Amino acid sequence: MTARTLGRSHVPVSALSFGAAAIGNLFTAVDDEQAEQAVHAAFACGYRHFDTAPHYGLGLSERRLGAALRHHPRHAYTLATKVGRLLVPDQQPGTDPEFAVPATHRRVWDFSADGVRRSLEASLERLGTDRIDLVHLHDPDDHAEQALREAYPALERLRTEGVIGAIGIGMNQAALPARFVRDTDIDAVLLAGRHTLLDRTGLDELLPLAAERGVCVINAGVFNSGLLADPKPGAPYDYAPAPPGLLTRALALQEVCERHGVPLRAAALHYAAAHPAVATVLVGIRSPEQARDAAELLHQPVPAALWTELVETGLLPADAPTPAPAPEEEA
Repeated sequence: MTARTLGRSHVPVSALSFGAAAIGNLFTAVDDEQAEQAVHAAFACGYRHFDTAPHYGLGLSERRLGAALRHHPRHAYTLATKVGRLLVPDQQPGTDPEFAVPATHRRVWDFSADGVRRSLEASLERLGTDRIDLVHLHDPDDHAEQALREAYPALERLRTEGVIGAIGIGMNQAALPARFVRDTDIDAVLLAGRHTLLDRTGLDELLPLAAERGVCVINAGVFNSGLLADPKPGAPYDYAPAPPGLLTRALALQEVCERHGVPLRAAALHYAAAHPAVATVLVGIRSPEQARDAAELLHQPVPAALWTELVETGLLPADAPTPAPAPEEEA
């Protein structure tokens, strides 16, 4: 896979990135062997950027990802994690409400400089590595001022000292990341679910601004948690049942794709990667099959006529940033 460098940093990312929330047992448990094999399959397919967070499975994702990546040369991949939630031991009955793991810790929001340091130290230990290439401020929706005035300067110092390679912000909204792009020198934005075939709010300001400022976008959640992977009644959209209007649009998108012999999943990936600000598309992976499937879809040709029909039918606006025609189509 071709690689791009994040912003002004020297941190490269591959065209596809591995999202490790699923191997932290997001909603459904996977075992250690499946998690490890998913990472190895992704590496074999050319994924070279791996993204995790303490939040994912109360540290399980970091531990599993670190254990699997130790089988590969450290210089051969880049690693991202996040700060903003500290894991505090607090044994509770049952399992975590979002991840299928025992509720052994509670998450404590902390975007202070000390919280950044403590979070990174714990992540390095769980990952079993001596450095992290990219650190994101994770979901500071309700902590914007502390993240801007305390956490970001702490990360900036670490980047200047060479402790980390790049700084990002990871969110499922576009407005606050746009503020960070305007007011700081971050290298990347991890944007989840806001630049897809169904949700284009990232185009209102964030993606054009990122392109102008030289900030790279890591485009995640490009299937909108499932609706663009398999549209049907009851399919999820942003982790809740899809509203009827969005399901109708997703089914219409699928019909156009089928007429051109292209899986909707392939169109979703290609569209997500087409904007010039997008450096990589991050896909959540929980199995080797999913890793291989995404790689195959990204390499599957999508005819320009498909994008033309989506625009003509009103499923995409005329100014949508669609992929450039393949060389053989231009000839």
